[in-house]
Amino acid sequence: MGYHLKCVNCHKTYAPDHDRYTCDDCGDLKGTLEVVYDYSKLTLSREDFSPYEGLFQFTDLLPVGSNTSIDEAMGGTPLLEFEGLLGLDRVLIKHDGLGFSSSFKDRASIIAVNKALELGYDTVYCASTGNAASSLALASAHTPLKTVIFVPSTIPKGKLAQLLVAGAQVLPIKTTYDEVFDISLEIGRKKGWYCRNSAINPYLLEGKKTAAFEILVQNHYEVPDFVFVSVGDGTIVSALMKGFREFRDLGLVDAIPKVVGVQARGAATIQHVFEKGAPFEPAPEEVSTIADSISVGNPRDVVKACTYAQALGGTFISVSDEAILDSIHEMAASTGVFAEPAGAAAYAGLKTMVASGEIRPEHLVCVVVTGNGLKDIDAVKGQTPVEFYEVAQVYELMKGETE
Repeated sequence: MGYHLKCVNCHKTYAPDHDRYTCDDCGDLKGTLEVVYDYSKLTLSREDFSPYEGLFQFTDLLPVGSNTSIDEAMGGTPLLEFEGLLGLDRVLIKHDGLGFSSSFKDRASIIAVNKALELGYDTVYCASTGNAASSLALASAHTPLKTVIFVPSTIPKGKLAQLLVAGAQVLPIKTTYDEVFDISLEIGRKKGWYCRNSAINPYLLEGKKTAAFEILVQNHYEVPDFVFVSVGDGTIVSALMKGFREFRDLGLVDAIPKVVGVQARGAATIQHVFEKGAPFEPAPEEVSTIADSISVGNPRDVVKACTYAQALGGTFISVSDEAILDSIHEMAASTGVFAEPAGAAAYAGLKTMVASGEIRPEHLVCVVVTGNGLKDIDAVKGQTPVEFYEVAQVYELMKGETE
């Protein structure tokens, strides 16, 4: 279908040219673009979608079609429902930790791979704290594309392992993620490679918004009151809000949820920009958090995230690292969902708003878990000491337990 690109900051429109990523007038940071479709040509109904299919069932609302043999494995992650969790009647968990590479970033990576192939590129690259990199490496492994990955040297071992086994060229750099991002752009542009950096490439948000579509379809079009998701660069939270808005504007639902972007307290740059109000001005900060996936001091989609939140009733909060670590344990023990720190941040945000009374028992809440806990076990292994037993000790300890 037809679409064009529009600058979120100045609203200038562009044709979707071969290497068009950002607004010429506003630059990379403020001039992030959004994909705008010709919605008047769309006639969609609820019956067009299935709770059990992947993200390419939404092709009419995507900038590229399905062209690779693994596309059907992308998206379609489960929406789990729990009663009585945290004293609430119903809590939904959208578990993207069960995706192709065990993270939400698969939704963007498969769009990048398909788009790069469609446009005739031979190399695709990205900067990442780990999840985007591992998802891209695995998603592109079966294609002719060469994949170049720029990551901080602090990348968790589980994510690094995925990169290495997928055969990508991996460049762990001894610096921050924000500098790694800039280095990747500089080199990628000089080389003429296709960019998978989400906040730069407007098409990748389109893959991520399919999680919002799936939440609605899998919940039989009952709209949650609140949706909680962790925030780093700001692309995922923007994508969810755009997805909910599109289904509402197409008449598939009659409302949108309040999307709550949850940041780590030591890396709450977007929250700080949002609270200062419009016009939203990027304000980089030095950050530190145990949640590596959202440890971003110079978020590239800050303007888009804040603009969408202001327009669509979203907001941002922050939680401590201690609350995030506690939430990893609590969520796993009460639901069986083992989240990496960034994924658990959303649950910590829910707990915060339950405690404040902003979330009441009758509210329908959805927590988006963006990554599997097995990708970053270092974050929790120190909190889970294990005592090893002799054989005789086990029998003694268990004596009477099953009698």
